[in-house]
Amino acid sequence: MTWMWKSAAAVAVCLTIATEAGAQEARRRWEMQRQIRLDKFEQILPLAMKNNNIDMWLVAVKENHIDPLWEDLGRGYVTGMGYYMFFLRGDRVERIALGPSGYLINESGAYDGMTAASMLPEFVRQRDPKRIGVNMSQEIGPADGLSVTMHAHLIKTLGEPYASRLVSAEKLVSEFRSRRVASEIVAFGEAAGIAVGLAERALSNEVITPGKTTLEDVAWWLQDRLLEKGLGSEFDMPSVYVTGPEGIVATSTARIVQPGDVMMIDWGVQLMNFGTDVKRVAYVLKPGETQPPKSIRDAFTKAVAARDVIKPAIKPGRTAKETMAAMDAALKAAGYGVIAFNTPNNDDKTDITYGFHPVGNTGHDIGPSMTTWQPFQSTFTLHLQHMFSFEYFAYSPIAEWGGRKLRIPIEDDAILMEHGVQFLHPANYRLLVIK
Repeated sequence: MTWMWKSAAAVAVCLTIATEAGAQEARRRWEMQRQIRLDKFEQILPLAMKNNNIDMWLVAVKENHIDPLWEDLGRGYVTGMGYYMFFLRGDRVERIALGPSGYLINESGAYDGMTAASMLPEFVRQRDPKRIGVNMSQEIGPADGLSVTMHAHLIKTLGEPYASRLVSAEKLVSEFRSRRVASEIVAFGEAAGIAVGLAERALSNEVITPGKTTLEDVAWWLQDRLLEKGLGSEFDMPSVYVTGPEGIVATSTARIVQPGDVMMIDWGVQLMNFGTDVKRVAYVLKPGETQPPKSIRDAFTKAVAARDVIKPAIKPGRTAKETMAAMDAALKAAGYGVIAFNTPNNDDKTDITYGFHPVGNTGHDIGPSMTTWQPFQSTFTLHLQHMFSFEYFAYSPIAEWGGRKLRIPIEDDAILMEHGVQFLHPANYRLLVIK
């Protein structure tokens, strides 16, 4: 009985320590997000409102229907309708929460006042804003949180002349999110480091036994690691796939990993309201091989080399579309082919296609986008501290495949700084090997 009592006590102590550690981690993450919010409200939001000629920004929420920016704005529980109100007063933004309440928003230090949602019409009349930004957007998801019914509710609640002063806040939201403060860079770097570390572990013999392990086994291993760490998966199921002479063979399916496979992982980690987007590549050795075939090693080397060709073309002060033209010119001058996605040329060149989309609060975020599939965002001007996915695909001919090209994906998370592009974690430079 004494032994059993001592064992039970030891277990209780361990559980208490684990619980306390968990609580400390939860608080650490919350305090980091709190600091980010304070810095952005103080330094970024006034600039974003001025640049977009919006003197009041209203974000409306209702119970069980939160806005995509709910985390950015400090959360808060809402019964019925609620609003986050931001009003530009000179160089400072006045912040009022009308309706949202609870410990997290009360202790956030982000708001000058908190009151009932019913006070909205009076607060608006007192401030008499000329342009009221609301979250409506044709293309930018995080800036499109206002539903049709909530828009109608705002029109009715505010009445004229204020109902006619509502305008889209899409560019304000994009600028508010994509202009980064130091604490965001620290938090995102932590998330990206976890994503890279887990991807590299997953593409190893710690997880994979050729001839036995399936692609979905690897994806579920990644999901279990996220569960252990209290993290989210940015793109739903991690994409664990094999590429061959005909392109992608299978993605996160029951296909078994075989010797000779060229494997990739494309995924993101969610941590502290950030979502990453990274890739890693591995080769599975065949019996008797001690390293990947030279043709595959060379294809990987050519892929990585394109990074230093592209980087100098990315500079602040010009639009994303202008930057893409400069990137294309640099690649062509260096001897690479520039192609549309998955349409390699039938020659001996290495072809490049890219998708330098924003990253940050989501794996595909808002802000300037050096891609063809975010056309509106390609018109935005690149600015300092812009975080983006340094993502491209290099197609190189493989002699053993009759000259058909192997697609090597390179994707790391980067930031634009005064002296050029820098990476938020160790950028990919090595082809991983699975025995």
